[in-house]
Amino acid sequence: MTKVNSWNEWDPLKHVIVGRIDSRMVGAPEPGMVLDLPELGIKPGEWIPIPDSYVDKATEQMEAFAAMLAGRGIRVDRPTSMDDRQYVRTPDWECEHMFGTMPPRDILMAYGNEILEATMSQRARWFEFLAYKPLLEQYFREDPNFLWEAAPKPRLSDESYVPGYWDDFYGTWSEEELTARMERYEFHLTEKEPLFDVADAMRFGKDIFIQHSGPTNNAGLDWFKRHFESRGYRVHVLGFGGTVQPWHIDVTLVPLRPGQIIVNRHYPSLVPEFHELLRINDWEIIDGAPVSGAKQPPYSMCHESLGYNVFSIDPNTICVEASEKAFMEQLDGLGFDVIPVDFIDVSMFGGALHCATTTSIPIRSLRASPPTGRSRSPRERAPTSPTPTASAMWTPLVACGARTSGSDARTWQRPLPTRCGCWPIRTRSST
Repeated sequence: MTKVNSWNEWDPLKHVIVGRIDSRMVGAPEPGMVLDLPELGIKPGEWIPIPDSYVDKATEQMEAFAAMLAGRGIRVDRPTSMDDRQYVRTPDWECEHMFGTMPPRDILMAYGNEILEATMSQRARWFEFLAYKPLLEQYFREDPNFLWEAAPKPRLSDESYVPGYWDDFYGTWSEEELTARMERYEFHLTEKEPLFDVADAMRFGKDIFIQHSGPTNNAGLDWFKRHFESRGYRVHVLGFGGTVQPWHIDVTLVPLRPGQIIVNRHYPSLVPEFHELLRINDWEIIDGAPVSGAKQPPYSMCHESLGYNVFSIDPNTICVEASEKAFMEQLDGLGFDVIPVDFIDVSMFGGALHCATTTSIPIRSLRASPPTGRSRSPRERAPTSPTPTASAMWTPLVACGARTSGSDARTWQRPLPTRCGCWPIRTRSST
């Protein structure tokens, strides 16, 4: 039987959804995504089938990861496989093929007894929810308290995209101009309708941190905030600098367990209040060890900082890409049991370990922080089964983000540069 109960990223895992390698195509051009891979002879607007050898390597690694989790007594569910070579269309648009089901984290987020389906902002991903529908139907039958939620399904008509954005992204704008545009949140999406990936959000008990990014627009943030804040939770909007590439939040923040978080030193927070909020709640902020930047397979859309994209099994056990030696040594020094996982060949299909999962039915409690006023030693082990509590994680004195609302909130007036998740690599030299 299923019981949905998930509040954070680190409590003991009992049940998880793991993606599949069923993608066979390198993205056909659409307003939501245009790839530029000149080293492979693929120009913007071109697309090709992925060679079987790459599919086979990635499948082997994904299946080994799922088997490892199952071998630890964790229930592993899988989405229904979909042939992404299918041509799809709606009354507003048509697309040469779909995306695949490697990264369930992008589309589904469990929070409490709810699983929320994101809107997504790529046409190739419009039908992706169908791969998870049988699982959600099963959970609905088995758990009488399960809330099955979906954000408004977007039309993704031409009005949802900035005309000519990708032509300028690859062929016109310099790195400096791109940086300035990103700091003004001038991505490829308009504000026609709410759009967001839930992989831009990170769960910390009664608080959720989310960033404005390439696939997540202001309207999407507004809908997300209304949805959760109306239920008594707090949503904080963050910004990060350091790169013109957009990425999901997983390579920026790595919450390890109550009281400890690793941050990517190369992408600093541009909201000083964020670090203040962590510190007044006794969270230790640790600069991550340099990641290896291990060579990813051809056609990969992912950044060298993908090594920070890890997956927690419990507050003391964490899965890390096997090539990230320095990062694993750092986590070992912090007292973690580190599980090396060969996963680099999966990256070209949508991301890394956290991307490949939705921790939808773990025993993830609402308790998230050590007792107020007490510092946690870096080597101190967290309890293996935190006691659920209705208390808020954060001391309600400081709020983060330009759109935080409520009686205890502040509004930060300056624009917040930010980044998002697995997204296009800009390979063109700056002009």
